[in-house]
Amino acid sequence: MDTHTMGKLQGKVALITGSGRGIGREVALKLASEGAAVVVNDLDPAPAQETVAAIETAGGKAVACVGSVTAVDFAERFVKTAIDQFRGLDIIVNNAGYTWDSVVQKMTDEQWYAMIDVHLTAPFRILRAAAGFIREASKKEAEAGIENFRKVVNISSIAGTGGNAGQINYSAGKAGILGMTKTMAKEWGRFKVNVNAVAFGLIKTRLTEAQAGTGAAVDIEGRKIKVGIGADLMRALETQIPLGRGGTPTEAAGAVALFCYPESNYISGETVVCGGGFR
Repeated sequence: MDTHTMGKLQGKVALITGSGRGIGREVALKLASEGAAVVVNDLDPAPAQETVAAIETAGGKAVACVGSVTAVDFAERFVKTAIDQFRGLDIIVNNAGYTWDSVVQKMTDEQWYAMIDVHLTAPFRILRAAAGFIREASKKEAEAGIENFRKVVNISSIAGTGGNAGQINYSAGKAGILGMTKTMAKEWGRFKVNVNAVAFGLIKTRLTEAQAGTGAAVDIEGRKIKVGIGADLMRALETQIPLGRGGTPTEAAGAVALFCYPESNYISGETVVCGGGFR
C-alpha cells in the first residue's frame, strides 16, 4: 500500500525555500513522506533536482523552482509554480538563508543588507505574493462550510532570540522574522492560517560542520562566504547543550513538521526553540 495516501498532509501543497540541501531538504522529504506535494527551491539547479528526484523515487510529488529568494521576481514565480503545478498552496516554509559574519565595526553595508534581504525581505515578499490566493481560497472554503487550516513556518535562530556576537546582521534578521510571525498570525488568523516560527540552535549542516581555518566557503550569488566553526569550538558549544550534542538536519525538520500537521491547528504566533535545551 502506498503510504503517501495515508499521510497527515495528503492533498496539501508545500513551498519550501532553500530545500536543495541541509535542513530544507530534510523538511521537503519529511512533508512529502506525509503526502504533501512540494515545490523545492535552491540557488542551484543540481541540488534542487536531486531533492525532487529523492521525493519522486519515494513515491511523492515535487517540482523545482530554482533561483535566489532575494530576486525581486522570485516570490511571484514561487507561488505561481505551486498554483500552476499543484493547483493549491497550503504550507509555506521560509527556510533559505546563510550567515556572513563580522563584528560591528568591520561589517559593511553589503553584508548587512545581504542578511536582511535573505532572512527578512524574502519571506515578507513570499507571504505578500501568497496573500491573494490565500484570501480567495479561504473565502471559498468558508462559504462552503469547510474549515481548512494553512500553515506558515518561519525559520529563526537562537541568534535571533538571544543575540550572538559577530552576527549583528544575521541576529537582526532572525529577530525581525519573529515580529513578522506574530503580526502575520494576527493578520491571517481570520483566513485560518497558523503562522509560527522555529528557532534553531546548533544544527550540524554544511554551514557549521566545515572546519574553520581551512578556507571552507560556499558560493552565494558570486560571493565567497566562509563557513565552518572548527572542531574545538564545536566541542565547546556542545558541552553547553543539555542534550550533549548538536542537532541533525532530520531533527530540525521534525520541529518544522510539527507546525505543519493538523495537531497544531490551534497554535499560532509562537516560536519554538529547537536547540537541545540550549537557549
